[in-house]
Amino acid sequence: MQHSPGTTVLVVDDVAASRYAMGAVLQRAGHRVVPVASGGEALVELDVRLRDGTLPDVALVDVGLPDMSGFELCRRVRAQLPMAALPVVHFSAAATAPGDRCRGLDAGGDAYLTVPAEPREIQAVVRAAVRGARRATGAETAVHRLTLLAEAVITVQAARCPRELATAAAEGTARLTASPAEVFVIGPDDEPYRGTARGRPADAGSDAHQAAARLVTRLAEGRTGVDTIVVPAPLWPAGVFRPGVEEDARVTVATAQDGRTTVCLATPVRRTATGDPADDGLRARLAQATVLAAEPLLMYQVERHVALTLQRSFLPRPHKLPHLPGVDIVVRYEPASEQTEIGGDFYAALRTRDGILTAVGDVVGHSLDAATVMVEIRHALRAYCVDESDPVVLATRLDRMLQEYHPDVTATVCLALVDPGSGRVRIANAGHIPPLILRAGGDARYADACGPLLGLGLERPPATECRLHRTDRLLMVTDGLIETRGIPITTSMDQLRTAAADAPPGLDALCDVLLGCFGRDPEDDIAMLALRLG
Repeated sequence: MQHSPGTTVLVVDDVAASRYAMGAVLQRAGHRVVPVASGGEALVELDVRLRDGTLPDVALVDVGLPDMSGFELCRRVRAQLPMAALPVVHFSAAATAPGDRCRGLDAGGDAYLTVPAEPREIQAVVRAAVRGARRATGAETAVHRLTLLAEAVITVQAARCPRELATAAAEGTARLTASPAEVFVIGPDDEPYRGTARGRPADAGSDAHQAAARLVTRLAEGRTGVDTIVVPAPLWPAGVFRPGVEEDARVTVATAQDGRTTVCLATPVRRTATGDPADDGLRARLAQATVLAAEPLLMYQVERHVALTLQRSFLPRPHKLPHLPGVDIVVRYEPASEQTEIGGDFYAALRTRDGILTAVGDVVGHSLDAATVMVEIRHALRAYCVDESDPVVLATRLDRMLQEYHPDVTATVCLALVDPGSGRVRIANAGHIPPLILRAGGDARYADACGPLLGLGLERPPATECRLHRTDRLLMVTDGLIETRGIPITTSMDQLRTAAADAPPGLDALCDVLLGCFGRDPEDDIAMLALRLG
């Protein structure tokens, strides 16, 4: 006789003898029976089992219950979403009319029995109801999990950096498997980026994390494509999923075609669960999507590192600024956030025959090309300063240099020539934020200096002149400090002026306060130079 081993049946019948007889038939077929005597008792029993996660597989409900009809009980069960999929079979010892069967089906019932009935018929009806419910639940589960996979893939593809990618993949894996998840994204330099979800793993720099990353690298050696294996606890480092706990791990390793990029999705193995090929298939698809998304992100990461290294190597560090007599200068450089491309921001402070030339500029665009042009502009400016100090002439020469060697590139720059003896300042501005002059007593105003961008070949206006006193400060910044999407630049400049006016005295304090106000997770590079007469 075919039956469903381990199936739990809720029998709702107010007649004790009938309840016992029905239960005996089902128990002989290998089912577990939960007998109750009324609709109210049935709802209480279902509520308790719902909280415990032990809902029955099917309910056999007498139509003529003392407190409510079996049809009403079915409607109430169906109204509760967590129990809506429970199959319900109505039965009655009274004469059954076609209308009764229709009422049962309209109330949400799955079948209708007239009792007494042959044991084989009762068992067959129960089996059919359970089988149909499991098919429906299985189909719903499959659709739900495919939806989760699609959502996870979309999130993975939207990641802006390897760490964000690893986190997105970990969260997607956790939702697919309903368990803690760890994801490792490892590029050509073997640096692991880790994402975690639903777990309390060891710290990112822990031995467990490092050992797991090394193990993933060894598993991927010589492989391409996707593999899912179980790594036993003695080999999988303790504490990856939960601090100090040894656990077997189900790992899905995906390696790019060139073997240079590896992604690993790891979850703890549940002892009571059996491996489902469909589960492995979903994990494999997510791993493939993750490794495809990882390749361009890791390539960009390498380019970003090169650009940042190039930029930093040509910008003098604050503690290595050359001694410039008659002035005190403080500089700051903050690269864009990890999710954003490096731009061409720079600063310079140079000694000339007529005073100290300060400059802050920005090559339009981002990436390694922008950083490279930035280096050329800075070197050209240093060379031109050997025999020329007029900021307007210098801006004109830089403009011609860009037109000659980089006709498709534009840049902004602000040049200020400071005479330390007299405090006279001559400013040439090429499409940049003008210098901010901070006077004693809290007055802060932008110098009235403007002009076209470099690289356009347009005529440059005369220099703007002003004078610094010993208590004044001159501030030059790139727009990465204040530029925010959706906010007009004039509004941001007003906010900068107010914050600078309220900053404490001193050059370091001024720069630190402004970076604290505006420079968190910048979308663009930030270059800053503050000066006062020494």
